[in-house]
Amino acid sequence: KIFIVDMWKNYCKWPVNRFGDSYSFMVKHPWMWRINFRSTEPTFLHRPTLHVLGQYVKKTMSKAFDEIKPHLVVSVHPLLQHIPIAVLKSRVKAKLQDPVPFATVVTDLTKCHPTWYHRDATACFVPTEVCRQQAKQLGLKDSQIVMHGLPIRPQFTEKLPPKAKLRAKLGMLKEATTVMIGDGEFGVNIEALRATLPSNAQVVVICGRNKKLAARLASKEYPFKVIVNGFVNNMSEWMAASDCIITKAGPGTIAEALIRGVPLLLNGCVPCQEEGNIPFVLENQVGAFEKDPVKIAAIIGDWFGPNKKELAAMATRAKALGRPHATYRIVRDLASLAEGDYSKVQFLSEHSPKEGELLMA
Repeated sequence: KIFIVDMWKNYCKWPVNRFGDSYSFMVKHPWMWRINFRSTEPTFLHRPTLHVLGQYVKKTMSKAFDEIKPHLVVSVHPLLQHIPIAVLKSRVKAKLQDPVPFATVVTDLTKCHPTWYHRDATACFVPTEVCRQQAKQLGLKDSQIVMHGLPIRPQFTEKLPPKAKLRAKLGMLKEATTVMIGDGEFGVNIEALRATLPSNAQVVVICGRNKKLAARLASKEYPFKVIVNGFVNNMSEWMAASDCIITKAGPGTIAEALIRGVPLLLNGCVPCQEEGNIPFVLENQVGAFEKDPVKIAAIIGDWFGPNKKELAAMATRAKALGRPHATYRIVRDLASLAEGDYSKVQFLSEHSPKEGELLMA
C-alpha cells in the first residue's frame, strides 16, 4: 500500500504548514526566490536552521509515522531529508519503531539545492552525472547513489505511431514544420513568429489552465496554422508531433522533450533552481537559450530554414539523452528497498548496510 503525504501541510504546525503555499508566490517574484535559495545554500546555515525547525515539528511529524507505519519512506522534496531522518532516528532510539529505509528521489535535473542530499540516506536517486557529483561532494558515497534519470509521466514510455499519423490524429498538418510553445505565456509574443515562419509551417500552443490566454490566441488570425490548446493529458503526443519546443527550463519538460527527441529553445527559468538546466541543454547541443521574443523567432526561422540539418542533429542527440524508463526503474528499486532486498537496487557501487543502521535512500 502506498501513502502520498504532504508532510508540511498535514503534519506540521503553523507557520510551517504554509511553506508549500509560499512557493508560487516567491517564484513570481524572482528576487525573493533568489534570496531565499542562496541564503539557505551554505551548510553552516541550513543545517542549524533545519535542526531548530525539526525541534518545532518533530512531535507532529512523528505522528505521521505512528499512523502510517511505513516500511519505506520516500522523499521527493528538497526540504524533507534532514527533519524526517532526524525524527526517524529519534523514534528508533526511543524504541518506538524499527529502522526503515529512507529514499530521496531528486526531481531537479542538474545542480540543485544541497538540502536534497543527506549522508544518512540509504539511497539517493539522481537524474544526471551533475547531480551525482554534487551528491558526492556533499558526503554521499556511490554505494548510496542510484542514477536512472528523472522520473517522468508514464505516457512518455509509450510507443507512438509515425509523426505523420500522429499529426493526422491531432488535427495537424502532416508535412508542416512544427514549433510547439509549451510555455503558454510566450503565446502572447507569437506575433514575432510572423516574420520568420513560412506559411506552410504550423504552431501548437499549450496554454495549460490559462483559459483567457487560450481564448485570446484562438480569436486571432495568422499566416500559418496555429492550434491553441488549454490543458492537455496527452502532452507526449503533442511533443512527438512537433519539430522543436519553446519552453521554460523546467526539469520535467526538458526530460520529456529529450525522450521524444525534440530540440528545445529555452526562454526562461526559475532563478537558481533551474538555471543549471540551461547549460545542460546548451553543452549537450540539444537546444538554445534566448529570452527576447524577436530573437527567439529568428532562431526558429533559422532552424526551419538554413539550419534544418542542425535541427535534425539536435533531435538525434536529444533522443540519445532521453531516459524513458527512469520512472519504472526507480519504482522497481524502491520496491526492493521496501522488501529489504538491497542486492537488486542498482547502486553505483556495492551497498553493504551495517546491521541495525537506519537506512535511507
